[in-house]
Amino acid sequence: MAESRKVVCIEDEQEMIDLVKLILSQHGFEVVGAVGGQEGLDKVAELMPDLILLDLMMPGINGWQVYQKLRASPELRHIPVIMVTAKAQSIDKVLGLHIARVDDYITKPFGPQELVQSVQKVLENASNLDTE
Repeated sequence: MAESRKVVCIEDEQEMIDLVKLILSQHGFEVVGAVGGQEGLDKVAELMPDLILLDLMMPGINGWQVYQKLRASPELRHIPVIMVTAKAQSIDKVLGLHIARVDDYITKPFGPQELVQSVQKVLENASNLDTE
């Protein structure tokens, strides 16, 4: 059996981490939660996951700052990132995600299928890039 793909979910709400774990573990993913930006950066550096789910709005080090630190790191910049945004956030933020070349983004609240499809699409795209 293939090794499960590892996902780090960086989020300031434990309930959201638990929900992501529940959804993705049913599809064979190993999910590690990190509460807040600094813990998230530490977990990513320690675990070198296949994918990062990153909440945009967090107290302290926010999602943008985490994303910039990831992209500035030669060891971490290759890891795909799905940004999680709140439905109410402005179109400017969504356009910013596109301009910043985030691999994908999903809006809260999201359904289980939307999350799984986004994760599978981003991982498939990343593995296609690896083989080119």
